Amino acid sequence: MTSILAGSTLQLPEVRAVLERLHDLADRNDNSIIQQVLSSGYDWKSASPAQNAATFREALLPIAPDVGRFLYGVARSISAQRIVEFGTSYGISTIYLAAAMRDRNGGLVIGSEMESSKVMQATENIAAAGLLPFVEIRAGDALETLRDPGGTIDLLFLDGWNNLYLDVLQLVSNNLRSGAVILADDLNITPEQMAPYLEYVRNPANGFISVALPIDDGIEYSVKL
Repeated sequence: MTSILAGSTLQLPEVRAVLERLHDLADRNDNSIIQQVLSSGYDWKSASPAQNAATFREALLPIAPDVGRFLYGVARSISAQRIVEFGTSYGISTIYLAAAMRDRNGGLVIGSEMESSKVMQATENIAAAGLLPFVEIRAGDALETLRDPGGTIDLLFLDGWNNLYLDVLQLVSNNLRSGAVILADDLNITPEQMAPYLEYVRNPANGFISVALPIDDGIEYSVKL
């Protein structure tokens, strides 16, 4: 971890241990899992969310450590109290966000995950990091489970299947406070899938100001006006 995070929850031994274990696991296994699936002729772009969730259930599909630190920093800088996350997977990004909640002395990260085995894994990982009191993971289709986020949203993190980003944003849009931050990950992966989302958030008529950031696979940083 960099010195800028000294004294933060991210420096606690139990948090570091879980994150290092999960990042290492992803580095060892994800590429081979994804290549095996894609080499079989599987077309994730035309598959349903449920099919994709089941097919990639053993892949962590994580954010990079730099992205995690960025998430933590954004959440702290805006003093986010309620965060919604689309695509929890094994809980890596959730841990970075929950660390920010702990360091502001309270708050909630609402995660969403369709694959039941990943919900169990994420819950175990977040508990091992000591951050479960700051997290609620909703199992099932995010377009149903996030319909009522339970309050005003300060930060929305989109990191599931990117062809659903716009649907999720529009679903929770009325709950986003003025000044809320929306972070959409994997900007440069299958850009054709991202096009409708980017067209929407980059159109000022829709009430957002938005810019692409060159972090890892690209992040679209948007603010609700």
